Amino acid sequence: MKQILMWINNSINPNKIIPANFIDSYSIFVTNNGDIYYDNGESNGRIDKWISNTNTFVNVMNVNSSCLSLFIDINDTLYCSMSEDHKIVKRWLNDSEMISTTAAGTGIPGSASNQLNGPESIFVDVNFDLYVADCNNDRIQLFKSGESDGTTILGKGSSNNIILLSCPSGIVLDADKNLFVVVRNNHRIFRSGSNGIRCIIGCDGYGSQSHQLSNPRTLSFDSYGNIFIIDTYNQRIQKFDFLSNSCGKCNK
Repeated sequence: MKQILMWINNSINPNKIIPANFIDSYSIFVTNNGDIYYDNGESNGRIDKWISNTNTFVNVMNVNSSCLSLFIDINDTLYCSMSEDHKIVKRWLNDSEMISTTAAGTGIPGSASNQLNGPESIFVDVNFDLYVADCNNDRIQLFKSGESDGTTILGKGSSNNIILLSCPSGIVLDADKNLFVVVRNNHRIFRSGSNGIRCIIGCDGYGSQSHQLSNPRTLSFDSYGNIFIIDTYNQRIQKFDFLSNSCGKCNK
């Protein structure tokens, strides 16, 4: 069944169910006004938008394959991580023309500074710098605004290669410049900041207990600092509550 499900905070059951026309959608992005952008590239070759105040759908970008991650920056530019095509494409949403351009990668898999290999999650900061979880290269790439050559800031080939990143698949940068990374094959979440890099979730190995993960894919934060993780093999979404005087607790 092709649906988008919405939960209000702390709800057990979905508060809203939105029927949608997609096949194997891999990513979603929700704006502050409640509009939802979702991947519809697998069979329909596009990114669609559900407009919350009119309950209607529109096509906002044409793509050649699925988008494993979507992101909209503060300038209303939409980014799509095309893992199968080994590149990131973007489109300014205020442009009347349905034209996209390459933001990173050459379309040919590789490990050179201008290449990607199976990129997954992406994040764009307020300086329009692009962070890419470069899964098959086991690294995090940073592409400065307007630059086609990236810098490896974590993982294989970086100066900070003390922890193996086996297929990083999720990435978020917080307001304090802490970088949170989902490492799928390590079943862990790492945080990298001014005090170095360390594991914060799933640190004692994979599993199905409340503090464990199994093949996690992406993460996101809410406005309270709580972390939500798609825990793929456990078929669940895990919420880790932010506690100011603790490392956090976990709820299913």
